[in-house]
Amino acid sequence: MKLIVIIFLLFAPFVTATAQQFKVTYTSSAFKGPFSGNVILYLSPKNEQPKNHSGWPVYRMPVDHIEPNEPIIFSDSSLSYPTLLSRLQRGEYYMQVVWDLNRDGRVIGRSTGNVFSAVQKIRLNDPDEIFTVVCDQLVPEPVFTESKFVKHLNAPSALLSKFHKKPVALKGAVILPSQYYEEPDRRFPVYFMVGGFGGDHYHYSSTVSSDTMPSVPLDTMAVIKVFLDGDCSLGHSTYANSDNNGPVGDAFATEMIPWLDQKFRTNGGRVIRGHSSGGWTVVYLLTHYPQLFAGGNASAPDAVDFHRFTKTNLYTDTSRIEFVDALTIGKKPDIEVIYDRPNIAHSIEDIIYRGEQNVSFDAVFGPKGKNGLPRPLYNSATGKLDKEVFEHWKRYDLTQYVIRNWPRLEKDLAGKLRVSVGNEDNAFLNISAMLMEAEMKKIGADIRFDYYPGNHFTVVTREYRKDEDMWLKKCYLEWLARRK
Repeated sequence: MKLIVIIFLLFAPFVTATAQQFKVTYTSSAFKGPFSGNVILYLSPKNEQPKNHSGWPVYRMPVDHIEPNEPIIFSDSSLSYPTLLSRLQRGEYYMQVVWDLNRDGRVIGRSTGNVFSAVQKIRLNDPDEIFTVVCDQLVPEPVFTESKFVKHLNAPSALLSKFHKKPVALKGAVILPSQYYEEPDRRFPVYFMVGGFGGDHYHYSSTVSSDTMPSVPLDTMAVIKVFLDGDCSLGHSTYANSDNNGPVGDAFATEMIPWLDQKFRTNGGRVIRGHSSGGWTVVYLLTHYPQLFAGGNASAPDAVDFHRFTKTNLYTDTSRIEFVDALTIGKKPDIEVIYDRPNIAHSIEDIIYRGEQNVSFDAVFGPKGKNGLPRPLYNSATGKLDKEVFEHWKRYDLTQYVIRNWPRLEKDLAGKLRVSVGNEDNAFLNISAMLMEAEMKKIGADIRFDYYPGNHFTVVTREYRKDEDMWLKKCYLEWLARRK
């Protein structure tokens, strides 16, 4: 009996706490309805536009067939991270709510057409207080403003439109050299660039950037530069064919490139560089469509060998080895919360359920779940690895893919691909690259690997970039010689 009393006293504050409530509606002027999907409540003590940031605390409610002006109630029954509303530290917060229509965009709070509320600054003090939230605003479609040298790449894709059952286009920015206008009969090679997770092509829009100058030459060669936007609803597409994102690689190869060649004066020569997730994109595209490129450089690519995915060996480990940063291995980040309720999420991505890094990996590498979302590789509560899901991931282990297909790939791939990485990469991507290099040596695959001082971010030094440019120039000149 004494033990029962002690347990009751420990948890009494949580049992008796009054749930903070938010009464939320949307207007018919914003969306005619009915709405079925997910509604997200964002709170932040610092960010004045909390919906635009992937921070916490954050709460989610899946709802079905909600009409305009019909209220839903966020309370302790809502899916929560990192704690319940009733347990949230008292104080001032900026607050917004978003109804996710999931039409276009990676970040839920910035996705085109989503319905959201104006920012309110609230004080959580009285747990009995009910906050009223009216969502009457729409996220506008972003506008890409062209300039003399920067043009919008917006290539419609029949393949992706069929897959997603709505119009879909591959997007990016085309940066022209000054010679494009000075020499109107001249044709130019294309230099593709792929950013890492979260990088989008709107950086080059003249309304938000001063980066509207002519393209910088590849060493001394004038090139048409093309920034490929990897953003998609679930994260970064990496331009790979996948069960969740659709046939993005095929759309790039058979739809975007012909569109680009038709719209601009290209000469058929193509090189490609990318960093991080963009680096993985380069390895994927070079190994799956090698005939399209003269050469490519993958800078600090995401894991190209799944024997080391950050610190986890996906082939032999049964659970995720937790990775926080290069100095904190083997444990989850400390969060002052007791996970005694099933609606308290163990990962922020259980709440912000699309568009973030881990979901992005699951979307590219994993199968689609019964709920229409990617099946996760890891259980977010236990860290246990789902071996059935990993069987699907295996086809995206690029080391094993090259080993299986080298006899077929050698003719078009040999001497074209370079992987470069820092020896102190924050996500241990250098180890994955080293594992791939060892396997490539075993089969005699002509793929180059170079290692530099520095981590994932400092490795992009002048020396590093110069070596990258010299590699791409060499590959292009070799392509040009073969063509002649």
